[in-house]
Amino acid sequence: MGLMGFVNAQENEKEIDEVIIKARLKIIKEREEFKKHAQSTEIISEYEINRNNSAFIEQSLNTMAGVQVEKRTQLGGQRIIIRGYGNDQKFNNWGIKMYLNNIPLAGADGVTILDDVNFGLINQVDVIKGPAATLYGGGSGGAVRFYIKPESQKGTSISEQFNTGSFGLFQTSTSASNIEENHSITANYTHIGSDGYRPHGKSIKNFYNINGEFKLNESQKITLLGSHGNSLEQVSGQISYDDYYNGIDNGNFAYIRRGAKTKFITSRVGIGHIWKINENFSNNTTVFYTGTTGDRIAAGAYETSSASNYGVRSVFVFDKDWGDFNSRTEFGTELQQSRSLISNYRFKSVTITEDPILRPLYQGSYFKYLNNQSNYFAIEKITYKPWDLMFLAGLSINQISYNREDLLAVPGLFLVNKVDLYDKNLSFDKKFKAVATPHFALQKIWKDQIINLSYSEGYNAPTSATSFISGLNKTNDNLIAEKAKMWDFSVQGLLGNTSIDYQVSLFSINIKDKLTQLRGTIQNEEQTPYSYWANTGDQQNKGLELSVGYSYRPKNSFITKLQPFASYTYNDFKYSKFSTYLQEGNSEPKVHVYDNKNVVGVPKTRFSLGLDFETKIGLYWQNSYNYMGSVYTDFANSNKVNSFGLLNSKIGYKHTFNKFDVDVFVIGNNLTNQINYTFLFYGNSINDTDKDNQYNDSSVYTDVNPGPRKAYFFTGFNVKYNF
Repeated sequence: MGLMGFVNAQENEKEIDEVIIKARLKIIKEREEFKKHAQSTEIISEYEINRNNSAFIEQSLNTMAGVQVEKRTQLGGQRIIIRGYGNDQKFNNWGIKMYLNNIPLAGADGVTILDDVNFGLINQVDVIKGPAATLYGGGSGGAVRFYIKPESQKGTSISEQFNTGSFGLFQTSTSASNIEENHSITANYTHIGSDGYRPHGKSIKNFYNINGEFKLNESQKITLLGSHGNSLEQVSGQISYDDYYNGIDNGNFAYIRRGAKTKFITSRVGIGHIWKINENFSNNTTVFYTGTTGDRIAAGAYETSSASNYGVRSVFVFDKDWGDFNSRTEFGTELQQSRSLISNYRFKSVTITEDPILRPLYQGSYFKYLNNQSNYFAIEKITYKPWDLMFLAGLSINQISYNREDLLAVPGLFLVNKVDLYDKNLSFDKKFKAVATPHFALQKIWKDQIINLSYSEGYNAPTSATSFISGLNKTNDNLIAEKAKMWDFSVQGLLGNTSIDYQVSLFSINIKDKLTQLRGTIQNEEQTPYSYWANTGDQQNKGLELSVGYSYRPKNSFITKLQPFASYTYNDFKYSKFSTYLQEGNSEPKVHVYDNKNVVGVPKTRFSLGLDFETKIGLYWQNSYNYMGSVYTDFANSNKVNSFGLLNSKIGYKHTFNKFDVDVFVIGNNLTNQINYTFLFYGNSINDTDKDNQYNDSSVYTDVNPGPRKAYFFTGFNVKYNF
């Protein structure tokens, strides 16, 4: 299959040689997205996602230059890091905008949880690297767009996907599709169950999904995405580095004794209307709603939550030729509101011989939140067609606000012997000033190359949780939003008269007023510790990213396709004017300066190598090797975690029998038995310890979640019947 869609998708793009048309299929969409965003953008297509078990999305995303994905459990707790941003969040994702089709996955406070996404249905991922606030609102790290795209082959079909293997995995995905001239609709049920590769590491997920497009007339269509998911992930907790390096993983008893878990039940729906108003003017509007209930148990707390997030995203496009010039204007808005009820009950500090119990209710919290986020944006692209030269100027206006009501702050609610045991009110309001973020770019198409120089800004506002110091019962009024400024020079294209595709990027990102979690101590009988957030300084991220791939199709040979690929990332990420300080009661804070130290959690080098084979009889063999360089976990760069490389392979057989499409395969991961981790605590989240873990020593810190240290295997099949 060639890249003819790649040519047809690009307006005013000249025809290219047949040999170039035979490049990797992902280049079809990647080139289009690179031109659209006018900054470094890469995609992962369905082919790359299916090189491994698609439910393990980190396996495919980690092959991309500049991107790394960590996870706390086998199928949950994912944390996505782009160009060194997102690595200092202890849980969840913050500062990187994420979408499922056109539905924001983040709440109005910008925090994203990915446990409730059915990655087994994702068939394309777009990653916009670095500040992308012009189109996507706040986000210092960039944007990730997950897509569940409908079937395109006309007719009715049913399909079954099945996987089983190591760790007691049992995974099924059943779909039914009907595609006709004026509609496309697919319904799916997915179940995933696994005992996990760690003690107390079970995963159980059930997803129901419906996805469709309905053509109203020649100029309008409706899109629908609806899903319901029930996700349970048991949490094993962190272990010590000594155990990690010695290949010992008994989990963390402080978590296991409490039955630690994350459980989410989520319903999500997005209804879109795509309207070609006239030859030059169009609109794409999506109304969305997400409702989630959650239960989370950790070593220190038991939290329950109920949240809803709803809003609208609408983008207008005006595209018109004016002689030798083309003008393309995009403008629109994204509005979100989130409402939630969150109760948090704290565990008492106990020894390993005592049963874990919760503290009284008045020592916990029960909050009602109302969060709002609004983004307004406009982008103008002027192209001088004889030179294939485009200039882009864009601007977005972004604002975020919070309201929190303390539902325990009712006078007399905890009155005992005329003493109010809850003598505080943690309610507060916070509204950040509107922030304008620009984007400028100059883009030149030369032969089959796209050359792009861009400047963009992003911002990341403090969340409702970080804007209040609960230990001191006061708002954190000194916090200001982080701001990121990026220069990016990228070239993407096809090399000469070959089918070698490549993308190379040089970038520099300056993150100013970095938000960091710090610690303090309240001067009382117990010297009670507390945490708070502060703007600690700047972070300078400079780097090089390179991706290259080649698709060779020999003629008259048993091997019909040979496809190697490689990606390489070099990071020179440093702190500058960066200080943290620990507040000990009423004494002067202890200041620690970390200028010129390496940014935590990000290796100097990462690379991926791959080589795929396909044969004329349907046999195929796909191989990848992902290398993760060593990282520092603390700001002082005193603790370095060793590098590792993971070798994965997939062997399968594809064939069409009458109306059946069949794919049978075996997957092997970590084939060289490397000790590796899936999640680390970084920065001020390090040195985590609990009194009743098995280490019995407060100086032994538990900061690492290990991955499977031995090779593990899955086998399965995909069968589709076309009526």
